[in-house]
Parts: sequence; C-alpha cells; structure tokens
Amino acid sequence: MGFTAQKMMTLLAVCSLICGCTKPEQDADLVVVNGLEPGTIDPALLTGQPERRIASSLFEGLTRFNEKGHAVPGMAESWQISPNGKTYVFRLRRSAYWSDGKPVTAQDFVDSWKRALLPSTGAAYSYQLDVLKNAEAYEQGKIADFTQVGVKALDTHTLQVELENPAKYFLDLCAIPIFAPVRPDIIERHGGAWTKPENIVGNGPFILDQWRLNDRIRLRKNPRYWDAAHVRLHTLDLLPVAVANTALNFYYAGQVDVLLDKGILSPLYIDVLKQTPDYHAAPFLGTYFLAFNCTRKPFDDPRVRLAFSLVAHKERITKNITRAGEQPASGLVPPGVAGYSGVKGLPYDPARARELLKEAGYPSGRGLPFIEFLYNSNTLDQGIAIELQDAWRRELGVTVSPTQQEWKVYLNSLNALNFDVSRRSWVGDYADPNTFLEMFTTGNGNNRTGWSNPKYDRWIAQALKETDAQKRFRILAEAEDFLVNRQGVICPIFAYVGVLFFNDSRVGGLEPNLLDEHPFRTMYRKDPRR
Repeated sequence: MGFTAQKMMTLLAVCSLICGCTKPEQDADLVVVNGLEPGTIDPALLTGQPERRIASSLFEGLTRFNEKGHAVPGMAESWQISPNGKTYVFRLRRSAYWSDGKPVTAQDFVDSWKRALLPSTGAAYSYQLDVLKNAEAYEQGKIADFTQVGVKALDTHTLQVELENPAKYFLDLCAIPIFAPVRPDIIERHGGAWTKPENIVGNGPFILDQWRLNDRIRLRKNPRYWDAAHVRLHTLDLLPVAVANTALNFYYAGQVDVLLDKGILSPLYIDVLKQTPDYHAAPFLGTYFLAFNCTRKPFDDPRVRLAFSLVAHKERITKNITRAGEQPASGLVPPGVAGYSGVKGLPYDPARARELLKEAGYPSGRGLPFIEFLYNSNTLDQGIAIELQDAWRRELGVTVSPTQQEWKVYLNSLNALNFDVSRRSWVGDYADPNTFLEMFTTGNGNNRTGWSNPKYDRWIAQALKETDAQKRFRILAEAEDFLVNRQGVICPIFAYVGVLFFNDSRVGGLEPNLLDEHPFRTMYRKDPRR
C-alpha cells in the first residue's frame, strides 16, 4: 500500500502522545516551533535565527521588518536623508515606551550602539555597526572618544546618524537586533541575568513572560508597545524542537500551529508534505555551506580545501536529501539580489580534487590527520553529513568523522575554532551581496574560519566606498570568486528554499519573503483555539 499523507498524519498523531512537551497552565493564542533552544536573546550577542526572532519581538529598532520582509518605520516615525546619502536624522515616536513605562529616547540608541561596539561586550555582529562614521576605529581602539562615532542624540526624540559611506541598505540594518536599543541601567543592575523574565525590560511588541529551558518560551503582548492595537496575539508559545519527527508530531496532534524552519521538517516526509495545503515554500536569501578551519592542518592549505569542495556533489544533495526545490549553489551569495550576477563556482570534479590533494602532499589521502565534520542536531544536517562523509572517503580516500552537537555547544565550537570542517548557513540581513561577503573579513565576529587575507579585506573596503552600483558589484564578485574558487575558504552547497508549515485557514500574518522575516507581531489566529 502507498504511504499517503493521511497515513503519515495518523502515525505522527499517535506518536505525539508519547513525546509531547509540558502542557502550560493555559493555552497560548498561538504555538510556534521556532527552532532550537536559544543561546541568548541579548540583541548584541545573538547570532542565530531562532534567537533573532525572539529578540525582534522584545526589542525594536528605528525600523522593523513587516511580513513581506520590508523595513518600515519602528521606533522612528520618520527620517530625513542628506543628498549625499551619509547623514540620517530620525524622529522618534513620542508614543514609544519601554515595558516598565519609561520613554524610549534617542540617548538609548547612542548608549546601546556604544555597548555593541565595545570589545568587552563580545558582539559577533558588531561589524554591522561599522557602517557608522568612525565606528570601526572606535571598536579597534584607534580612537577613544565615542562622541566621534557617527551617532548623536540631538534632543530627547531626535537621533542623528552619520555613515562612513552611503549605504542604501542602512534602513534594513536598523531593523536587525544589534541596532535595537537596550537599557544599560537594567544590564548594570542584573548583569548576565538581565534577560531573565523577571528582569528584562524591552520596547518591542511582546514581553518575555516565561522561559522554561528545553520546554517553551512564552511571550505576552506588551500593552505599552506603541503599535499594540495592531498586535492581535495576547500570548505566544515558542517551542525549541531539534527533531523533525517531534515537530510534526506536535503539529498533527494539534499542539502546534506553525513550523517556521525547514530544517525541522524531515527529508523523509518532504515529498508527502509538499502535497499538503499547509506547505508554503519560496526561495529566500540564504545559503547552506561548508566552512574550513584555516588555522588547522590540513585545511591551512587552500589546495586541500579546494579538493574537499570539488567532491561535494551538490545536485545529489539537493535531489536526494533536501528535496524541497533548493538550487545547488555556485557562490555564497544566492540568487535574488537585483543586478548581481555572482560567480560561476566550482564544478564537481573528483579527478582535479585528487590532483590537488596529491600536490598538497596527501596522495590518495595518505598522511592526512583525523578529520572531524561538525554539524548541529538536525535530521537534514545528518543526512548531508553522511553524504559528504561517503563522498570524501570514496573519491579522496579520506576518513571523516561526523560530529553532532547541540545548538549552544555547536556555536561555542564554531566561535572557538574547535572543528576541522563545519556545516554553516547564512541568511542575508538585507538584499545586498555585502551581507554575505563582509563576514569573511579579518577579525569579523561571524568569520569563524580563522582565515585572514589583506587582498580580500581591501576588496570589501573598496566596495563599501564605491558609489557606482555596477562597479561595486564587480568588485564584490571578484572578492567572492577569490573566497570560493581560489582560496576555497568555504564550499557553498545550496541556496535555501524557505518553508512555512501552517494551515492558512487558521493562521494569518505569514508570507514567504526574500529575507525569511516572519515577525510574530503580524501573526494572528483566524479560528478559536481548539
């Protein structure tokens, strides 16, 4: 008998009875599988999408993303931009308050951006603030006076921002968490515990009501939010789920309303799930890639890195493992950036890979040290890891051990460069190649490869200053070609397809979009809670 969608639903619903999570005292208006257990929700410290979605619900910057992935007014009700594109004057809303009743001020932004730039904070995303005049010099200790950085409170509700160079994507940047204000007095009072429910003070559409580790996070509507009238959810539960079957179990048992990440949909069921009306998919600006630890042998040699890249069969991975319509990736920058053609990328070429490995002193893989491939706890990642392990053994004679780690441990390993090869992904913060390529500059907090190259750094710096769009894209394409095809620092595998799983007769306010932005404040129920 065929394995139909109905049979799968029945099986999963039965299974869910033995793997449900703790039932809360009262049902939330909406329950969402958000991804893995957050490492942190501090806007200056987070790096992952699950954390970002939560932080964007608790804190709001000058702009905010809507359900279409467009930056729209947030804490700033309006702004003016100088003719040269380098000076912005933002007018803050007089109706904007913190959740404890204090007004949101322009000085809150100045203090928060200063905190994010301080090396002692350890913000991996601090480089995003380098778009500000003198921000990079301040961060590197070249100047000590923060008043020289391009952000100033002209009065309580007026913020002036000066950029190092014109950046058409600056308003998009203002919507990401590291640009959101936080309360220094709350951080000083509570230290590392400031993000606990009993301590945290935010200015976003929701308040952190509960955080039960590895169980659920409950958000409650913030009555002091300036746009509270348009927030239709009063309570929202976010479940940290790493296992694909568990996510579907919850969904088909009626315990969950929305699945937000494709990674928690088992590849085993994708072909069946795609036939259901609850499956909503569209491309977005995200790339799945491999990153090599360039500080460790043998991956300190670009020939070895390129050899490993040349035997990654991207078409086989997208056809047999991911199976949601993903396109094999040529470069790091995915399709979708208007005017940018990208790079051709490396072909599948095992013969050339073996030649390179031999040139590097490892004929047929002989002499190579133990190789560890690091990935996080995810069914999709596991399938890709097994495919790559087999390809590297079959074509290069290399023994590779896949190592699976829980999300927080995995992130710590990446930050400490405690791996040989790692599974990585990146979703663009804005629709521009720079959001992908800038992170591999020297000292960037999201580099996580140990690679440093002054030529690459110069290209990125040159592109930031170039005002001619076509010339700028040519410079970035040259940098991308150097990164991927000549240095082999990373190996792009596929461009993501965003998948949302929900019943659109019951849930509204979600739309597939290029930035994969799905703010909780726009979501709502169309039917009463079952």
